[in-house]
Amino acid sequence: MARTRRARVSDVEEIAMSLPDVTRDPADPATPGRPAYQVHGKTFAFFRGPRKDAVDPETGAPFEDVIVFRCTAEDKQALVGDETSPFFTTPHWNGFNAVLLLERHLGRLSLAELREVITDAWLVRAPRRAAKDFLASSTEEAGIP
Repeated sequence: MARTRRARVSDVEEIAMSLPDVTRDPADPATPGRPAYQVHGKTFAFFRGPRKDAVDPETGAPFEDVIVFRCTAEDKQALVGDETSPFFTTPHWNGFNAVLLLERHLGRLSLAELREVITDAWLVRAPRRAAKDFLASSTEEAGIP
């Protein structure tokens, strides 16, 4: 059985940019080097700079390595409800369909798991037709009738 490698920070961009109609929005000048990925102008994943709503519970210092992924409400509940999952949320994100992940915890995900999270984030934000076409082509490529 082939072992899948662990996810890395560079995989986020590689996976996001491999999806149809994605643009990389340059970083906010206040947080250089922290891009956002958009499909038809809608952000589905982004690197977030330090903010007071996401802090280390031990030190009180803002996390400097947060990645945000859009998702469905059901996926959010599943991802943050699983105690073994590296995904989390904060009160600021309550009621918003997105999960947070610290860059330093990317290695807790396999490359396949990260690809699934990013693809699902893209599907949530992509226009219906684009999502339908993508799913149809993915099914064909996998040989699924």
